[in-house]
Order: sequence, then C-alpha cells, then structure tokens
Amino acid sequence: MIKASVAGGTGYTAGELLRILIYHPQVEIESVLSTTSVGVPVSSVHRDLIGETDLVFSDSIGNPDVLFLCLGHGISEKFLKTNAIPNSCKIIDLGNDFRLKPKFQDRTFVYGLCEQNRQAIQQANNVANPGCFATSILLALLPLANMRELKNEIHIHAITGSTGAGKRTSETAHFSYRDSNLSVYKAFNHQHLDEIKQTLSLGRNLNVPEIQLVPMRGDFTRGIFASVYTKWDGSMSEQEVLSYYKNYYKNSPFVFVSKEDISLKEVVNTNKGLLHISFHNGYIHITSIIDNLVKGASGQAVQNMNLMFGFAENEGLLLKGSAF
Repeated sequence: MIKASVAGGTGYTAGELLRILIYHPQVEIESVLSTTSVGVPVSSVHRDLIGETDLVFSDSIGNPDVLFLCLGHGISEKFLKTNAIPNSCKIIDLGNDFRLKPKFQDRTFVYGLCEQNRQAIQQANNVANPGCFATSILLALLPLANMRELKNEIHIHAITGSTGAGKRTSETAHFSYRDSNLSVYKAFNHQHLDEIKQTLSLGRNLNVPEIQLVPMRGDFTRGIFASVYTKWDGSMSEQEVLSYYKNYYKNSPFVFVSKEDISLKEVVNTNKGLLHISFHNGYIHITSIIDNLVKGASGQAVQNMNLMFGFAENEGLLLKGSAF
C-alpha cells in the first residue's frame, strides 16, 4: 500500500482522481487539500461520493508517498515553492507547469504520456501529466512520427466537453451557452500546441510540420473527439500502416485501433484511447477519442502512478464505460 495526497481537491480533475483512488487496491488517501474548504467533508463537494468516503478537506499534506497536483495552470510551481515536500515523495502534476520546462529546483519532471515514455516513467520521481487535447492528438500522430512519415502540414479539428474548461464558471462554460451550441476557441493558438510539437519531435530534433489546430467547445460534459488528417505520400500500404499502428500500441492496456468508425460514448468514463484510421484522396485521416477527465487527466495520472510504483499499469483503472 502507498499513501496519496491530492492538492486542489475541489476541482473536476481532483474529483475524478478521488473516485479512482478510493477504489484502488494499492492506495490509501492521506489527505485532500483545499484552501477554501478546510474541515468540509469531501462528499459535500463531490456529491457522488456520499456514502463512499468520510474524508474531509485539509490544509496539511501529511506524509504521502505520492502527491497529485490538481491545481490551476501556473499554480503548481507556486505550491511547491511554498510547501515543504519530502524528497522521498513522488509528484504527479496535472497542470502545465512542467510539461515544457521539466527542471524545477532539485526535481526533474518526465513527460507522462505512458504510451511513449513508459520506461522513463517507471524510473521517475516526478511526472508532468499531459494535457487532454495533447493526449488525444499525440495518440493519433505518434506512430506516424516514429515511422518518419510526418512530412506535410497537419490539420486537426477537435471538440471537447465543458469539463475541459474547469470548474470555475465562465460565460462559455455556462449551461445556457453550451446547450445545443458549438463554438470555436483559441483557433491555431491553443496552449497545447507547443507540448504536441515537442513530443512529436521524439527528443531527436525531428522537424515537425506545421500543425493547424481548431479546437471547439461541445454541448456535452466530457470527452474529446479529434479529427486529424495530413497528406499521405509514404511508402507503406494502407494495410501496413494499420498493422504498424496496432503493433505500436500492442503493449498499451488502454489504446486500441478500431476497424469500425468510432464515437465518443465508447470511451466516456474509461481510460481508453480509441483510434480509427482511413485513407481518402491522398490523405490519411485519423480519428482519436478519449475521456478528457480520465485518459486526458486523472486516469492517466493514476496510470503514471502505477508505473512509478511498479503496480500493474491498469490497476484501479478497469472502469465501467457508459454505452448509452
């Protein structure tokens, strides 16, 4: 058994993380930190946990083996500067503070995309969890980068649920705005682009083509559906590409290539990433779907934790999907 603490415990990602950790057979929750709700029962904020935990929010980290940072972007660094974290405590940051700048004080963060960095994560003491858009897009493109077939401009349309905006209210996250509505935001300038480009270079200074990303807000709560396409002038046949993708992810317990078209409900409430690959008029088209709160955040964080502590990679993550 290991002890886990969660900082930023009232948000969406923390709630999802707690739902997973409460039933993880190898984890005891040491503390759930909040600056605004100290002494308040966790189940009074995350109402679906009524009857499942008697945890209360705290302002003390305690003595955990692993600390999850579920803080707003830019706040993790401040938290580590102002709190004494034992050197023996491993850290998994779900924010963006250390994805592009992995060195902080005496800690170095490994980029936590398990399907790419599994061996490095197993040896890591600190992990920077990938962003949700980055996860869905990288799962679609990493095999092409690995086979050196990312040669042409990449076009991506990706739609996310309202939980991707976080728990803090805003006009575009409000029900009356989202319901029966679609809208574009941060077109061609999303904050995950640098993370995606850096990862696709595979640490070898590979030349990554221009990526044109158009993110969209969807009228649903959770999930990301990414439609990715680029010109295909590779030497492999279509069947060889499909075989390559399946082989690339053969050791992943969560990423699968589907023969049939995929739809978002097939991954909601799971840690799965599903891909579908097709070819049209000289283009390769990849659709990629994940649950932004699970594989795009908290589930992937637990997957990283499992690797860091030598547990089975899918421990605590065999979640029931919602088909309807």
